Amino acid sequence: MISQRRLQKSENKESLTEDASNARKQPPSRKTKKSHVQNEVEENDSIFIKLLQTSGIILKTRESQNQLAVDQIIFQKKLFQTLRKHPSYPKIIEEFVSGLESYIDDQDNFRNCLLSCERLQDEEASLGTSYSKSLIKLLLGIDILQPAIIKILFEKLPEFLFERVNSDGISMLRLIISQLKWLDRVVDGKDLSTKIMQLISIAPEYLQHDIIASLPEILGDSQHADMGKELSDLLTENTSLTVPILDVLSSLRLDPKLLSKVRQLMMEKLSSVKLDDLPVIIKFFLHSVTATDALEVISELREKLDLQHFILPLWLQTSQNKLKNKGQISFSGNQENNHQDCVVLLFDVIKSAVRYEKTISEAWIKAIEHIPPVSEHKTFDLAMLIIIYSTNTQTKKYIERVLRNKIRSGCFEEELLQSTFHIHYFVLKDLCPSILLLAQNLVHSLDQSIILFGSLLYKYAFKFFDTYCQQEVIGALVTHICSGNEAEVDTALDVLLELVVLNLSAMRLNAVFVKGILDYLDKMTPQQIRKLFYIFSTLTFSQQHEGSSHIQDDMHLVVRKQLSSTMFKYKLIGIIGAVTMAGIMATDRSRSSSLTQGKTDLSNQQYTQVTSLLQLVHSCSEQSPQASALYYDEFANLLQERKLAPRVLEWVGQTILNDFQDAFVVDLCAVPNGDYPFAVKALYGLEEYNSCDGIAINLLPLLFSQDFAKDGSRMTSLDSDNKLVSPLCLPPYFRLLRLCVARQHNGNLEEIDGLLDCPIFLTDLEPGERLESMTVKERSFMCSLIYLTLNWFREVVNAFCGQTSPEMAGKVLTRLKHIVELQRILEKYLAVIPDYVPPLAIFDLEAADVIPHTSTAVSAKIRKQGMIESGRKRKRDGSKTSSNDTLSKEDTSECDPAPSDRGQLEKELKGKEEKTVALQNYHAFFRELDMEVFSVLHCGLVTKVILDSDMHTEATEVVQLQPPELLFLLEDLSHKVEHMLTPVGRRIPFLKSKGSQNIGFAHLHQRSASEIAHCVVQLLTPMCNHLENIHNYFQCLTADNQDIVDGPEMQVQEYYLMSSCYQRILQIFRAFFAWRGFSQPENQNLLYLAFEILTNRLKQREPDQSLEELLTQSFHYLQNFHHSIPSFQSALYLLRLLMVVLEKSTAPVQKREKIASLARQFLCRVWPSGEREKSSIPNDQLQALLGIYLEHTDNVLKAIEEIAGVCVPELMSSSKDASSSTFPTLTRHTFVIFFRAMMAELEKTVKGLQAGTVADSQEIHEEKLLYWNMAVRDFSILINLIKVFDSRPVLHVCLKYGRLFVEAFLKQCMPLLDFSFRKHREDVLSLLEAFQLNTRLLHHLCGHSKIHQDMRLTEHVPLLKKTLELLVCRVKAMLILNNCREAFWLGNLKNRDLQGEEIVSQNSQESTADESEGDTSSQVSKSKAMEVDEEDEASDGEEQVSEERDDDSD
Repeated sequence: MISQRRLQKSENKESLTEDASNARKQPPSRKTKKSHVQNEVEENDSIFIKLLQTSGIILKTRESQNQLAVDQIIFQKKLFQTLRKHPSYPKIIEEFVSGLESYIDDQDNFRNCLLSCERLQDEEASLGTSYSKSLIKLLLGIDILQPAIIKILFEKLPEFLFERVNSDGISMLRLIISQLKWLDRVVDGKDLSTKIMQLISIAPEYLQHDIIASLPEILGDSQHADMGKELSDLLTENTSLTVPILDVLSSLRLDPKLLSKVRQLMMEKLSSVKLDDLPVIIKFFLHSVTATDALEVISELREKLDLQHFILPLWLQTSQNKLKNKGQISFSGNQENNHQDCVVLLFDVIKSAVRYEKTISEAWIKAIEHIPPVSEHKTFDLAMLIIIYSTNTQTKKYIERVLRNKIRSGCFEEELLQSTFHIHYFVLKDLCPSILLLAQNLVHSLDQSIILFGSLLYKYAFKFFDTYCQQEVIGALVTHICSGNEAEVDTALDVLLELVVLNLSAMRLNAVFVKGILDYLDKMTPQQIRKLFYIFSTLTFSQQHEGSSHIQDDMHLVVRKQLSSTMFKYKLIGIIGAVTMAGIMATDRSRSSSLTQGKTDLSNQQYTQVTSLLQLVHSCSEQSPQASALYYDEFANLLQERKLAPRVLEWVGQTILNDFQDAFVVDLCAVPNGDYPFAVKALYGLEEYNSCDGIAINLLPLLFSQDFAKDGSRMTSLDSDNKLVSPLCLPPYFRLLRLCVARQHNGNLEEIDGLLDCPIFLTDLEPGERLESMTVKERSFMCSLIYLTLNWFREVVNAFCGQTSPEMAGKVLTRLKHIVELQRILEKYLAVIPDYVPPLAIFDLEAADVIPHTSTAVSAKIRKQGMIESGRKRKRDGSKTSSNDTLSKEDTSECDPAPSDRGQLEKELKGKEEKTVALQNYHAFFRELDMEVFSVLHCGLVTKVILDSDMHTEATEVVQLQPPELLFLLEDLSHKVEHMLTPVGRRIPFLKSKGSQNIGFAHLHQRSASEIAHCVVQLLTPMCNHLENIHNYFQCLTADNQDIVDGPEMQVQEYYLMSSCYQRILQIFRAFFAWRGFSQPENQNLLYLAFEILTNRLKQREPDQSLEELLTQSFHYLQNFHHSIPSFQSALYLLRLLMVVLEKSTAPVQKREKIASLARQFLCRVWPSGEREKSSIPNDQLQALLGIYLEHTDNVLKAIEEIAGVCVPELMSSSKDASSSTFPTLTRHTFVIFFRAMMAELEKTVKGLQAGTVADSQEIHEEKLLYWNMAVRDFSILINLIKVFDSRPVLHVCLKYGRLFVEAFLKQCMPLLDFSFRKHREDVLSLLEAFQLNTRLLHHLCGHSKIHQDMRLTEHVPLLKKTLELLVCRVKAMLILNNCREAFWLGNLKNRDLQGEEIVSQNSQESTADESEGDTSSQVSKSKAMEVDEEDEASDGEEQVSEERDDDSD
């Protein structure tokens, strides 16, 4: 405190000296003037002047300074001694004071007494300083004079109240107040405080500010408390003094309670204060907090501080001012700068607090961390995390963890981040290095949602910050791209793509930094290469830009070098790069140039560059079928994505596409003759040709020639004039052809419609009995032939699905039927050729990347080993190709109606084994279906049952979509929707490439998730039609009581086809409504439209319905399908679909009860099962549905008690293979699933129950005590079931969740018992006694685990025993707290197994008598004793408590 006073004292001296020098501007001839006035000494016979002269001060008149002849301390000492030793003391003091009062009646004299004295030259030289105190200040330092002089000063003050500055520029008021500052001692501090408060009450506002600001320098520490109370009262009376009062209160030593009171007062007024006052108020808040209340204060501060209320009007005002004239802008500009300065000053205050006060920074982070996900997060929260991250290095990891959790929970999204940068730009622009460091650490994450947030930080830093920061952003992104990590490379390239679109001119300035990435192309995936060349091409070719020619040259050099390589890996880079560059150069800019004059087509130079580049690619790739196919696919994608200039399109049609007919199309009458292993036939034609005018696809001869060339005779099969074209290029070549024709003729494909119905030169593909006699080479040849035919049909369907002609639509449906038939035939071939590798259908990757796993292509002989093994293999296979959805990820093999599953059902009915294999792992060898194909779903579905019962006339002219084709389309659509719309908040598996998950979705990735969602909305109506038709089908079957399992073959097959279609539609609906993009404002209309379509299925929609009303009616519509659910998997999908819809509701209570009711109905239903399977319900799906029931029911404890107390005893009393009558899904086989789900939900429920406080009402205490009694009763019922069901999985669940329940009891229930024991003694003791029996059984379970030496069980024992020991100590502490220590008794407990038999050990044999006595005496009544479990000493020595570790597996 002393050092602070000295510092401020020196500052005060400097200010006073400056005031005095400014007040009296001396002319250049100062010495001369001084000589004139030197003799103007005050001459008077008063005792006041004489005593001063005797003590060493010479008083001057007019403008001359009083002179101090001695040191200031010597003067005070002489004057004090003179007054004390004077004969008339203490009367002399009154005379001295009256003399002073008379002397200062003259204003000049008074001013001189207030100004500093002038030292004599010798004195100045000895001390080395020219500063000295004023006469009044010197007199105030004398204790016997101080009270009287203070009284005189306050009496003189009113004379100057309304005079701010005198004619000489001196403020007398400030001079008078400055005399009271930094006194060495205040004699009567209370009187001084009273006088100051009286002065404040009458002073003008400007003086009130000065006086209040000077209080810490005037008052002593003893007066701080009283002055604090006075100021707090003044704060409520006069709000205009808020700023100076709060500034002073933070500098005074005050009672924390008083500060808390003032702080609470200001919190209530925070929303109404001015922006100019906000920095001081926030400073007071932060300086007045303590470690105990910091979290509470900051939580309330962030909740009530709405910076957008201040800043957003500033932005609006700025934008409006730009529309006004220049004269008004200058004024508003100053006002805008003032507001910005206030905002910057506010954040400077916060930065200072969080930098130097660890308590404040940690409390602020915790306050943001504890915001519940349902609450709205502010831009201020995100800005504060960034500020603390940049100012406090110790909290970086903590902040990153909080950010990750908030991002995963969906609290921090793009909209909030964009608003943060927009609103707090002036603050964040100085934190650019920290923002980039944070973005870098987030991009290194494995979670896709966190990576996306890190990329957004880069994006908005580039958008909002200056050129230097933009350069740093580009450098950081280039570092990520060159790191080699696939996820980082994808993220950084996506950001660069967005930046090119966002600000092309700024990106051109940094193009030289991006150029270095060209050295790292060989480490990138094809999609990454496309993105990179698109970025380069946009920067260099979109407009002729000076300085970019060197980048163009580098790109051409790289492309030519890669194209000339003989390795496909590098040739791929050249093809992709060249096609991408040509696409940018040849883009049709007629739309963008329509408003400008001049040519819109390409110049001759540009046209030459494009055509020569494409010719180079064609010539370099024609020797390799895979390279040629890649070139055709890349060119086709280019035509689909962008519109090329007319000259380029014309050249493509003339030079490239006319070769298709010569390569693949032959006359139908010209059946090829040759030494073929199979008879060549024209198959799959849709028209009957009576002449030789028809055409055919020459597939089998081309494939045979290719295989013949592979044997080493390639040169003999080639002539100089004819080129051997690989059939591998047929699908991509046709795709390029039809896209080019569609571009040239506005989507009309009449020019090539003959390719839709023309036949193909094949052979009989149905294997029949000859399959066993075929050689391996012949089988492989047939498989390749079928694959090529399938991919041809897929591309034909892609091409003609959008044609509106009914005749064309009928032919497309026929091709779909051919696809399904060929897939069935292909399964049979693949089953006997497990090592077969099909011809590629996706050409932008190495062949080794898509080789199917041989473990999945197993023969039926291996499958005969057992249904359990087969199920495990199918489950493994499904997990590899499943979607990201939780259900699909775990049990795809169980819920996917794959052809193999249908084949298995047929095999059981036929009584013989046919060789089949699933095609799931071969998806990379099929051409991708476009989204336009699903427009075929608009065709109606009429099943055979409905046709036979309702329609008696022939309907051959009507276009219908049959169940196999419907299932084929729904399966593909389901995979696409889940791939694009599934939430991205998932982790990329370690050592698993993300690119493998994207194989087969190349065309899909050309669209955004929003576009896919729009496509699904357009398909909702036809899918609802199909869903209702299937619903009616199963309703009819239920009404007729038909037994499907024992029915005819075709009926069984149709049943499972319809069931699979049912499930796929629900799966698509669930993936669609679970899309997280619906939370964005721009997609709200899409969600509204989707619910509107579902609502219209029930009744005609009323106009102007709210989203909640549409949601409720859509919920009812979907709920109505539960009557016809054919399988357990479909039931689970229906529930999850309803849960996803429920998440978007604002009133979910009633809908939660309906979901619980549906889940209970499904659990109580008897589901059909196969002949060889114990149950058709997968375990993980049963656990999921049971979890849904327990989670949504209104009373979890009652539901658990019903299952464990009623249904399980029913199961125990039934036969071995029977089930519970109430819950047929509960069997001995599924008991562990029910047990695990109930234990987990019970632990989760009690863990979420608040412990309560002493301040709660008595009713709340009784209610919580009753709740815990029910929970312990349920736990007791569950824990005692292990005596009957003692399998290892059940015991493992009991050990794991038993410990968690005991821990929840310790944390949540024991505090409740602490303050409930006195009033509810009997209830508390009864609860503890019941719980004690459960802990004893857990203790026996520990002994059982040790005897059997089961490692999976014993690893839980140490943690459980540690928890039981903590329970003993905690119960004892509770009893001592309530003065009932006599109710606690500690004894030894025997080690027993689950059957109650004593575990005999060497030590226990020696002490059998003692233990028996302890066990017998452990029966204690409720009113007096509480028995506690403790392990025997011998057992204690065998186990050591280890550190807790996570174990989520059951």
